[in-house]
Amino acid sequence: MLGLNTRLKQLEEEGKQIQIGLIGAGQMGKGMVSQMSLMKGMKPSLVIDIDVENAIKAYTLTGVKKEDIVVAKKLQDVNYAMEKGKFVVSDNADLAVKANLIDAVVDATGVPDVGAKIAMESILNRKHIVMLNVETDVVIGPILKKMADNAGVIYTGTAGDEPGAVKELYDFADGMGFDIVAIGKGKNNPVNREANPDSVREQALKSGVSPKMLACFKDGTKTMVEMTAMANSMGFIPDIRGGHGPIGKVHELPEMFKLKEEGGILNKYKIVDYVNGVAPGVFIIVTTKLPQIHHEMQYLSMGSGPNYVLYRPYHLCSLETPLTAARAYIYKEPTIAPMDGKPIAETLTIAKKDMNRGERLDGIGGFTVYGSIDTYEKARKENAVPLGLINKNAVLTKDVKKGQLITYDMVDIDRSTLIYKLRSLQEELIG
Repeated sequence: MLGLNTRLKQLEEEGKQIQIGLIGAGQMGKGMVSQMSLMKGMKPSLVIDIDVENAIKAYTLTGVKKEDIVVAKKLQDVNYAMEKGKFVVSDNADLAVKANLIDAVVDATGVPDVGAKIAMESILNRKHIVMLNVETDVVIGPILKKMADNAGVIYTGTAGDEPGAVKELYDFADGMGFDIVAIGKGKNNPVNREANPDSVREQALKSGVSPKMLACFKDGTKTMVEMTAMANSMGFIPDIRGGHGPIGKVHELPEMFKLKEEGGILNKYKIVDYVNGVAPGVFIIVTTKLPQIHHEMQYLSMGSGPNYVLYRPYHLCSLETPLTAARAYIYKEPTIAPMDGKPIAETLTIAKKDMNRGERLDGIGGFTVYGSIDTYEKARKENAVPLGLINKNAVLTKDVKKGQLITYDMVDIDRSTLIYKLRSLQEELIG
């Protein structure tokens, strides 16, 4: 199998390009467009954003002149402009999934219900779908993958995000026959469960990100969502609700991720967790039963064993996403996707503060709730509401206390959303 760089060069030499439709031109989307502009055999042909100026800026940052960008309102205008080789922008996401020449759609919105619509419509229109929107994936990834399989297209998470980066390490070690005892990611700041858009606004604006996005990083929700995606792709579960989240350095991880009776922190192996102190990296912990492999790992300065850490000290976020689109198009393979069957883990909804009956919730990165990971089976047993189903239309039917798990009997959730309907269908079909 030739490397993606070689295959992309071949496409370029043949006068072909993988045409990408990007939905969401925030910080991540802009970076993705710039990176694609440097690649062979690939073109960011269509960029969608609710603020068209953001989409235009995504192109001008790469050196494209404004007069070479077509602002389109109708599908026929998109199709015509793309046939002429123009760069196209719009505020209508439907155009990306329906445009004739688009090969793969990238969802960079981060909004669960929006992601559900983008993914389903992409699949129905026979487009590969790359989900930078992991918030949607952890709620309805299994049914979206099943739909994509049936349609003959690829449903995939992205390279560059921590789940995709961990999956690459996992595939490497699993292919070699190592026993993998733990997988995980770094976190670059302590968890602050009370973080909200107001408390982080100043820092967010300085960093050029939305306050809601920064709040969901700081309150730990993003980490929980990413760990859920890892679990659902690789079959590893949290050792405890929310994970241990220890503080440590890379060289300490093999000793840390041992069973308690062996001097570590774990109750069991085959777990997913996060560590403060190793960000922005990702890791897996491996071992083996064969003495010669231990001998060679120690000879190679991989530690004293019996556990060893394989560590990748970076993940390049959306800058790596074009590689996932290329892999889907060229090899018809995902970078990371949920396993068949029931999910392994769930991102639960936890109250961020005391609230009264009748109060509205908001959702990811907001003022009222945060996410925590647990097994799918425990979530079902406790009637827990997946965090991705919560939006501003969710109304409490009971008083709740700060830190309390939100269950279906405690909240009237919005059942009109596509993500709710797909989740219900997923539970009916998969369990």
